[in-house]
Amino acid sequence: QVQLVESGGGLVQAGGSLRLSCAASGRTFSEHFMGWFRQAPGKQRVFVAGIDWSTIDTYYLDSVKGRFTISRDNLLTTVYLQMNSLKPEDTAIYYCAARNIWAGYSDYEGSYSYWGQGTQVTVSS
Repeated sequence: QVQLVESGGGLVQAGGSLRLSCAASGRTFSEHFMGWFRQAPGKQRVFVAGIDWSTIDTYYLDSVKGRFTISRDNLLTTVYLQMNSLKPEDTAIYYCAARNIWAGYSDYEGSYSYWGQGTQVTVSS
């Protein structure tokens, strides 16, 4: 029983930065593996980054490694995606998602039980 609301998307020039936030409701937030996915027009939804309940283990899509950083604040029940050096190919709707409690890493969208509505990120060239 988790509700997720993304924010922080917008229009940014290539090379710029954005920080996405995902505010979660639910008393079990700290027990959920959290992920960010993105979906560009005409493309499949793709796993971008994930972080487990320990806040230590993180996972990234290869193309965003070194540019994106996922983090979470369990006290604020919020997960973040700091996106630097943005490229036009990063343009997509970004979704926050949560797995069931105590589930670990997965990049398969079907394994995530809870989803936000998405926030649009547009990177202009």
